[in-house]
Amino acid sequence: MTQRLRLNKNADRRLKAGHLWIYSNEVDIKETPLKNFAAGETALVEASNGKVMAVAYVNPHSLIAARVMSRDPEMRLDRSLFVHRFNQALALRQRLYAQPYYRLIHGEGDLLPGLVIDRFGDVVVVQLNTAGMQALADEIVDALEKVIKPEVIVFRNDTGGRRQEGLEAHVDVIKGTLPDEVVLEENGARFVVPVLNGQKTGWFFDHRVNREWLNRQVAGKRVLDVFSYVGGWGVQAAVHGAQEVMCLDSSGPALEQVARNAELNGVQDKVAVSESDAFEALAALKADGKEFDVVVLDPPAFIKKRKDIPNGERAYARLNREAMRLLGRDGLLLSASCSMHLAPERLMDVVRGAVRHQDRHGQVIFQGHQGPDHPVHPAIPETSYLKALGVRVFRD
Repeated sequence: MTQRLRLNKNADRRLKAGHLWIYSNEVDIKETPLKNFAAGETALVEASNGKVMAVAYVNPHSLIAARVMSRDPEMRLDRSLFVHRFNQALALRQRLYAQPYYRLIHGEGDLLPGLVIDRFGDVVVVQLNTAGMQALADEIVDALEKVIKPEVIVFRNDTGGRRQEGLEAHVDVIKGTLPDEVVLEENGARFVVPVLNGQKTGWFFDHRVNREWLNRQVAGKRVLDVFSYVGGWGVQAAVHGAQEVMCLDSSGPALEQVARNAELNGVQDKVAVSESDAFEALAALKADGKEFDVVVLDPPAFIKKRKDIPNGERAYARLNREAMRLLGRDGLLLSASCSMHLAPERLMDVVRGAVRHQDRHGQVIFQGHQGPDHPVHPAIPETSYLKALGVRVFRD
């Protein structure tokens, strides 16, 4: 390893505090011009005094110019490193879960920036989100073969992060034959997962704990699941005793999966679907006089960049107001956000404002976040992104 990446004076502070990212404006481009690096190339990271601090991979075309893979300057980014990190990650998941359905690798949270791996039994879905991880694809596959020996490996390389890294989008089954249906189990329910063409890797493991909490609140209730996707919230609610469930989404294929998943769990008589824009549907339901005991709001990220914060916060506020209008006299709202740029206190503000807009009272009885298979790196606030509030909404 001959390439070296020199940092500007005092630009090593975040790395010393544990962070794994190096921004392009932190690089001493006079000593080590970024243009001299190929996307995904490995380099030794040096402080301004020449002291070697870490091994990282570099992308000269990205705002995050380098991502640290190891603090050991002797470490090579090869199969052995991935085997070691995969075994570390697997040991945690096996302590947490009795069944092999979880996020196995959560990027920076598992000290593998740019890599996401979700496990569905003998099927693993891999996202190589950076040029550095793309360059190490063969080593990643070899390490997976060594550590968990999956029957099927799918590459879901179609994320927005890849576009920002200058990488092409593609989806490939690179090992084995994908079964007609990939099935997972979560919180006592079974789901067919669209791993090739669904959102992200096909499933959102991050809300598992939050869904488990809601499942204990729904017996005998009428539940509305907004942005339902394939029914993670709604079908589980039906399995755990909800009287009736409506799953609302703008995607017809996703709602077909809801129906299949309801059937898979024997609750098809309880679960109805509605294909519509969420905001339009909420207004229409109110106009029709519909009322629910529980409303779940799990929208996509309304705030993807800092510049989106004002418009995104307004969208969250409107969504929560419209949802609360559909709650009965003593109802429950589960309000979630996966927008990293929406601070937890701002989601609380959104809920508070929506409660007062309806001239009701609110009691926050649950505060949730991403599950433990999505570990938060304590030096990287960006790895803590998911928020969920369980709010009792009632009248005097």
